[in-house]
Amino acid sequence: MHPLARWKLRAVKPYVPGKPIEEVARELGLKEPIEKLASNENALGPSPLAVEAVKKALGEMNLYPDDEAYYLKKKIAEKFGVDFDEVIVGNGSVEIVLMLGLGFVYPGESIVASQGSFIMYKIVANLIGADFIEPPLGEDWRIDLDVLYRAIRPDTKLVFISNPNNPTGTALWRDEVEEFMNRIGDDVIVVWDEAYYEFVDKDRFPDTLKYVRQGKNVVVLRTFSKIYGLAGLRLGYGFAPKKIVEVLRRVRLPFNVNRIAQIAAIAALDDEEHLRRSRELVLKGKLYLMKELQRLNIPYAHSETNFIFVEFPFDAGYIYESLLKRGIITRPLAGYNFPRALRITVGTEEQNRKLIKALEEILGDREKIWNISKTSEVEGSPESL
Repeated sequence: MHPLARWKLRAVKPYVPGKPIEEVARELGLKEPIEKLASNENALGPSPLAVEAVKKALGEMNLYPDDEAYYLKKKIAEKFGVDFDEVIVGNGSVEIVLMLGLGFVYPGESIVASQGSFIMYKIVANLIGADFIEPPLGEDWRIDLDVLYRAIRPDTKLVFISNPNNPTGTALWRDEVEEFMNRIGDDVIVVWDEAYYEFVDKDRFPDTLKYVRQGKNVVVLRTFSKIYGLAGLRLGYGFAPKKIVEVLRRVRLPFNVNRIAQIAAIAALDDEEHLRRSRELVLKGKLYLMKELQRLNIPYAHSETNFIFVEFPFDAGYIYESLLKRGIITRPLAGYNFPRALRITVGTEEQNRKLIKALEEILGDREKIWNISKTSEVEGSPESL
């Protein structure tokens, strides 16, 4: 590391995304189709309405974007029933996570988020020199709100809650969230990161926007990357009381959301058909994958998202590499302190079947798996699969 760099950056481990298709093809020399099931992208592709809007706007790339994203924020506010001044947009919702850290946390103060949640919370804490407190997850890979509450210190400024949780896919429901929010004082900001909101059973899911409308210290984050299929355009958005949004606008970089992304998102918000088809594809795919994983005796978390968290009785590295060689990219989770787990995006029917067939082939050679895995920390054997 450069000697002039801030010494606090020594604690920062850069975010490691899922391998792109091009890199896997180059490294392994694969020419047949490669299935990327690592980054929770929409298997149906982008919203068709967004695609058409982008095509019409391509000739305007010489123009700067609307710095305040007025029409996009206006549309978001109308769709979700909040005030215009309660909306913030970012270059992905991760940029808003960084804005929150820059806007509200002094070096030496603390940020709280459960261990096994989205790793950007920890990266942002390290970037700004804050203490990062990460209490453990509860049973069934779910966030334990009581444990999380007890981890809050007098100097805690932000509490991040990924709901549904990334990377485990588990959700918190209305009653437990209501109880938690009733315990929270006015000296901490609770950030509900709802990137997978559109995939969840709404009958049980909490209405966190009501806390924003009530003026509580709450931020709700969502994204166009997942169900809308606009991950490549990098666009996230959030809701918060006006006083919080005012702070975020002070640390926001100029023109942080590009012109094409704004135009695509405005169109995508009207594409209810794409959302319906995306939900149906994911639900059908999840039911198939969970049934097959159960048949193969591979433990998994019940998912409320468009991905499934699976955990093997031994280090998942061999499974990950073996899937790569078969042209299937999944997400290893050692960086999240889950060395035995993979996160697998729900794909198309063809992709899902290809994945299960590959797992059957890999797990069929149990002796080879055992010989490889016994050099690592083994809590079970291939016979237990």
